[in-house]
Amino acid sequence: MLETILVVVLVIFVALGIVPVLMMAYQFLLIPFHAFRNHYRKAAPYLPNVAVIVPAWNEGAVIGASIDRLMSLEYPEGRLRIYVVDDASTDDTPDVVKAKALQYPGAVFHLRRDVGGEGKAHTLNHGIRIVLSEDWMEALLIMDADVIYLPDSLRRMTRHLADPEVGAVTAYIREGSTEKNFLNRFIAFEYVLSQIGSRRAQNVLGALACLAGGAQLHSRFNLVDIGGAIDTSSLAEDTVTTFKTQLAGRRVVFEPYAVVLAEEPLAIAALWKQRLRWARGNVQLTKRYKDVWFRPSRKHNLGSISFGLFWFSVFLLPVLMILSSIGLIGLLLLESNLASEVFRILWVTAACTYIYTMLLAAQLDPVTGRSSWREAILFPGLISIVIMVSALLPGFFEVVVPAWFGFHITETGLFLWTLFTYIWISVSMLGAWLTKAVDGTRAGRWLSPLLTYIVGYGPILCAVTFDSYIKEARGAAMVWDKTEKTGRVMG
Repeated sequence: MLETILVVVLVIFVALGIVPVLMMAYQFLLIPFHAFRNHYRKAAPYLPNVAVIVPAWNEGAVIGASIDRLMSLEYPEGRLRIYVVDDASTDDTPDVVKAKALQYPGAVFHLRRDVGGEGKAHTLNHGIRIVLSEDWMEALLIMDADVIYLPDSLRRMTRHLADPEVGAVTAYIREGSTEKNFLNRFIAFEYVLSQIGSRRAQNVLGALACLAGGAQLHSRFNLVDIGGAIDTSSLAEDTVTTFKTQLAGRRVVFEPYAVVLAEEPLAIAALWKQRLRWARGNVQLTKRYKDVWFRPSRKHNLGSISFGLFWFSVFLLPVLMILSSIGLIGLLLLESNLASEVFRILWVTAACTYIYTMLLAAQLDPVTGRSSWREAILFPGLISIVIMVSALLPGFFEVVVPAWFGFHITETGLFLWTLFTYIWISVSMLGAWLTKAVDGTRAGRWLSPLLTYIVGYGPILCAVTFDSYIKEARGAAMVWDKTEKTGRVMG
């Protein structure tokens, strides 16, 4: 009886590992419905006075080009004002911005903070206070200093504000480096999955997880109604703003055809630092809005069952991966026949979801699909792909492949191979830590890309999420680490 109960518990552990895979499949199955369930019917040509707030700390290499591109947007002259909030920069940022203010009189303004380093939210609030003190602004665009807006991007966003029920709009952030390395290509494809894919699905559900920090447009009414300032108590200030808007009863819309180009990290260590800040912010937000999850409301859709499952399937992914491995190992040690069955169900489901999502994502953004096709194929990592094939074709690597070379695997070897395939879903995160560790070494120049393709980019993101649990549990200092920009995006 006790063994039966233990087997049931272990099977449940493995089943929990399937939930994130099913949620990913569910999201991408919703994407085609975006053609019918979207906000375009309520959108209309609308060109309000837009104040652009640009937080800047040592952005001399990029801020000039960003201002020039903003001023060349397909937007009526006199309806766009750019406020660069200089967060006590020590480089030539003030000089560059002041020169642009002279070049575009009445359209570009330099706002200096003498004491900086408090974080992006504090920097934004400095500019927001000044903008709200005047009556001119009808909509506020928050962006990063390095991003480049394509000419039609802003007017594609503002058209949604024609609907008074919409409080905020966000755009598609595309990795836009002119010369991409392996990591940039992975990030580019990740953004197709997480933005132009998943956020389309969230549009269908009517609940958006996050306004992109570098491209969030608010109506004046919405900004004032949520407090007239950006939250400073969390590392995920953009997500808090997104939730506040929706909890107030206004809609947040993702506009996939408004494209914004951004420069992303070149090294694993820099990526890890950036994503750790995001992940820690999500931990904080999950606790902050504990009374929202799985509590459906007529006012908003954040409490819907579907949105809650989407959120927690990502937020708890490392935990679910570990539980799945524990379940498989336990069943293996108990010599249960269910071990191989649930293993196959888990990995066959993962394989089918992987094939479907990658093919669909490549069609959603063909440009990125063509430039990042290797990264799309190897997104989960070469080892995970081998395990998927093993689940789809039982005996292929255990019998067929060895027979090609004239030998067979012993029972001990078969046990070790089986054990490895059962624990890889968790061990892959250790592989991600190893990838980060070698990234800054002399051998990292060639070893880091190799390990990323073998271990997978997905496991790196999972490892960062696990790291965020640790940092939050330890009460690590909340530091807004700026991602270094070098001006690799020229549009």
